[in-house]
Amino acid sequence: MHKPGSATPDRFAAQERFAEGAQFIGGRLTKGTSGRTHAVVDPASGEEVFTYELAGVEDVDAAVAAARAAFPGWAALTPGERSDALHRFAAVLAECAEDFARAESLQCGKPLKLTREFDVPGTIDNTSFFAGAARHLQGQSAGEYSGDHTSYVRREPIGVVGSIAPWNYPLQMAAWKILPAIAAGNTIVLKPAEITPLTSLLFAQAATRAGIPDGVVNIVTGTGKEAGERLVGHPDVAMTSFTGSTAVGRRVAEIATATVKRLHLELGGKAPFVVFDDADLEAAVNGAVAGALINTGQDCTAATRAYVQRPLHDAFVEKTAALMETVRLGDPFAAGTDLGPLISHVQRDRVAGFVDRARAYARVVTGGEVPEGELAKGAYYRPTLVADAAQDSEIVQSEIFGPVLVVLPFDTDDEGIRLANDTPYGLAASAWSRDVYRANRATREIKAGCVWVNDHIPIISEMPHGGYKASGFGKDMSSYSFEEYTQIKHVMFDNTAVAAKDWHRTIFGDR
Repeated sequence: MHKPGSATPDRFAAQERFAEGAQFIGGRLTKGTSGRTHAVVDPASGEEVFTYELAGVEDVDAAVAAARAAFPGWAALTPGERSDALHRFAAVLAECAEDFARAESLQCGKPLKLTREFDVPGTIDNTSFFAGAARHLQGQSAGEYSGDHTSYVRREPIGVVGSIAPWNYPLQMAAWKILPAIAAGNTIVLKPAEITPLTSLLFAQAATRAGIPDGVVNIVTGTGKEAGERLVGHPDVAMTSFTGSTAVGRRVAEIATATVKRLHLELGGKAPFVVFDDADLEAAVNGAVAGALINTGQDCTAATRAYVQRPLHDAFVEKTAALMETVRLGDPFAAGTDLGPLISHVQRDRVAGFVDRARAYARVVTGGEVPEGELAKGAYYRPTLVADAAQDSEIVQSEIFGPVLVVLPFDTDDEGIRLANDTPYGLAASAWSRDVYRANRATREIKAGCVWVNDHIPIISEMPHGGYKASGFGKDMSSYSFEEYTQIKHVMFDNTAVAAKDWHRTIFGDR
């Protein structure tokens, strides 16, 4: 097995691929003008793999100007023409799928088998979906709703969209931001997280290769404080879409409000995993481990709070801990690796802090430690199961964003649903039961944007993703997402030669 971070021919050569810079503006790569550099670090080894010049305010302004210049021509295309361009885009993505998979694994520490089987195919499927959706930009049929007037509703593109994507799914989040926006006829400036820019840059280059005009898709790679705040507050940006923490989302909303722009927020989560006493225990245990550890737990929909009805609680804890202990940590590029590192040593230490503080009031059943040996150089942390915590404790209420699952018992169905809803968040949840009436009640009463039944984590392009409460508002994926990137116009025709005179007479009387 290759050591994490070791030089091998199968790793993505980021410094060579982006030698011209990490800003993609008006169809070409350029260097940032902030005067500061930033290093992308392989979280599996702690080694720097790409150093680039950060974007400054001038770069954001140039990207917005490029998007604004491209908007009239792109918006004027027929839906069929934009659809054709997106179908070509999907084909280009499929041709270079392996590049995307390796770049994503390198910058995020994701196992290569995950990026090959989940991140990249999901992105290609999203592109194909929005290629089809582009042909369904429609309002409502015409009708005579007011005397001799005919009304209809148009859906039109908004303009320049400024989007900010997080570091946990850089490729998929770039796709979720870019695709519905451009399918609807908008142009876009995307700011990826500065620690994970590689696949966003590849994505923009692929769009150009597919024939999408220069300026339709732009990437600025800079800090949130400088590039991000300028993008959100820019007067020529008509809509802001942000995915990230609830705390930062509040700041984004504050800035966006000053220019009264459309706002889309997908924020934090603390997904409950509710296991009723008639559930298939083995299925629930497997679902909990997969749902809690996906992307090393760095997923806002990851299973984080398992509420297990008391007859199954002890067996669930025992079996889940045993299964977690079989998960193999290792080099993301090695075939046998199940779980990669966290995104950084800073994030690893943050996760460890939650678990270490929990030892004072809860029981760490398994995990809760940094592995020794070669893996200690990377940002690895063992899968962790915590039991006996109180509902109001930090580890139950706060978003940890790591491979940590907390298990709590409940007695009645009412209590289980109440506890599931007892956080500020409402992004995703799952309910486990063989009783269709019980499961159906849970789907109605759990306050979350997605509730899975007897599964946890799968998503599909045709269905929306987005939350309730402090998890934000707005939807990614699906036709609901597509519509959010449009604005509605009411058009009304006078069907007679005298209607205007009649209205004048009604208001002003005979003159």
